[in-house]
Amino acid sequence: MAVGKSDLGERLEAYATLVRVPNLFSAPPDVLLGAALATAAGAAVPIPALVGLCLASVLLYAGGTTLNDYFDASIDTTERPERPIPSGRVSRRMAGVLGVSLLVAGVALAFVAAGLRAGVLAAVLAAVIALYDGGLKGGPVDFLAMGGTRGLNVVLGTAAASVVALPAWALAVPAVVTLYIALVTYMAANEATDTPRGAVAAAAAGVVVAAVTVLGAVAIVSPPIVQGGLAVVLTGGFLAWTGHALEPAYADPRSQTVGPAVGACVLGLVVLDAAFAAVVGIVWSLATLTFLAPAVGLARLFDVS
Repeated sequence: MAVGKSDLGERLEAYATLVRVPNLFSAPPDVLLGAALATAAGAAVPIPALVGLCLASVLLYAGGTTLNDYFDASIDTTERPERPIPSGRVSRRMAGVLGVSLLVAGVALAFVAAGLRAGVLAAVLAAVIALYDGGLKGGPVDFLAMGGTRGLNVVLGTAAASVVALPAWALAVPAVVTLYIALVTYMAANEATDTPRGAVAAAAAGVVVAAVTVLGAVAIVSPPIVQGGLAVVLTGGFLAWTGHALEPAYADPRSQTVGPAVGACVLGLVVLDAAFAAVVGIVWSLATLTFLAPAVGLARLFDVS
């Protein structure tokens, strides 16, 4: 009996590693941010639709990471042999089936939860994820495609509400999220081998641009002092969180420093989302920030990058 439990535990651990379980908690904050932006335009956001889109986002993210390892199986045999597929803990065929199933389930759930617009946005997001994993990765626009998945994830959150015309400052938010994750992806491209110092600098520039955009939103919207103060504090936390990891990566760019920097920047997106959400409301910001604790806790047990 003990052996059976051990086998089950090892299998669950392998699949948790495959889907990057800590990263899954970074997906709903994007959706919550999008919903917050919709309310800033005066729209009402039904809770059931919002919850459904958050879960759909998790499924889409899990499908993307699973297909990432499916397509990278041969490369991982050399560069990351400890991953589930090259180590033999998960078959490549099973990973492919699981990845596609998760993407389809994510699109279906978005449609059921929030209607046709949400379903279409989720389908576009799933298509970009599949294109990145299956053909764009390693090409000249791969990092933009990855950034685009995060920007689209924010836009998906707006579909929890009826169709709204977002103010100009709110339209800039998914664009900045796209840029930030694109530059982090650029840094992560060769994290297992040889990362140019310039790639780390590019990611740091993305951090600065994102932080400046939050402060710009505070200046434009002029929210109540508590909301504005929270946005500024969270922006400072975002800079400190990512800077603490990026500094050693820039000083000595190798896998042992760049890998943690990538992980810190990915999880730091939750803090960035919360900072933007604070411009709209404290409740939105705190709801977004609640996903940070499980993400960080699980990151101690499972790989993020």
